[in-house]
Amino acid sequence: MNLLLQRGGRPFLRQPLFHARYCKVDIIPHRTDIYYAVFRLTREVRFAVNTNPGSFDRSNPRAERPTNSYGGYPSLTGVGHYYRLQVTMAGELDPLSNYLVNIKLIDGFAREAIVPLVQEHIYAGTFFGGAGIVQDIFRRLGDCPPNLRCDEVRLWLSPFLSVGVLASEYPMVRFSQKFEFSASHRLHNPDLDEQQNRRTFGKCNNPLGHGHNYIVQVTIAGEPDYSGVLMEIPAFERIVAETVIEPFDHRNLNEEVEPFKTLIPTVENIAKVIYHLLKPKFAERNAKLASVTVWETEKTWCEYVE
Repeated sequence: MNLLLQRGGRPFLRQPLFHARYCKVDIIPHRTDIYYAVFRLTREVRFAVNTNPGSFDRSNPRAERPTNSYGGYPSLTGVGHYYRLQVTMAGELDPLSNYLVNIKLIDGFAREAIVPLVQEHIYAGTFFGGAGIVQDIFRRLGDCPPNLRCDEVRLWLSPFLSVGVLASEYPMVRFSQKFEFSASHRLHNPDLDEQQNRRTFGKCNNPLGHGHNYIVQVTIAGEPDYSGVLMEIPAFERIVAETVIEPFDHRNLNEEVEPFKTLIPTVENIAKVIYHLLKPKFAERNAKLASVTVWETEKTWCEYVE
């Protein structure tokens, strides 16, 4: 699928990015002047690890038939751990099936290999932060056909916390967590007159300001230590809480948060300011800040990276 057009003497694809539900086509550089299309398919497998080690008995024929694959299998039967495993494969379509990969193969691999692996670590008390386990999952997915590769693995430990591996960064692991703060702001540029400000920012230029419940996702990257831990979760949370959440929460950003006394507090600038506040704090712990994403609303968010 190498539809190349010429513009300014350089070939390019007419549609560089295509989204279709769970499948997307990205452009990956192959040469300095030509870009080829490749499919990236993500499959999410949901499962639980129950406190009773015998709750997932593969000797039982009915254990092969999930009763609610949408909610996850093995099912959560009481107090336990619930996980979402996202596996992203990249490559070219099979000419016969037109699949990138049969998702049943991913499901089967997860049930046969990954669920027992996670169970083993949970019951042995060696799960820790999950970074070492995600590395292991990625390695196990490495044996792919020539037209296919594992591009990313991400394990969600909660709706707000995940660990993952990108093929381009392995053996580094990414650790992401979401936080929330509420704040008000006003979008106003003192270099513009009143009419220009209203035309540029609309309702967001209201002199009395307006508020948002901001969601902030902070992602760090690095190699786990000997025990498979990238950073202790409480330490990670303290850095973000003390550096960002406490100074920003229930504040008027324009008036009470120093950088925004001279900087317009757009979602773009908020993401950038938070990144620069956090970067040296994580560096002190020998962790690399990979990105900061800020959601202003469910429909608007911005990611900042350097």
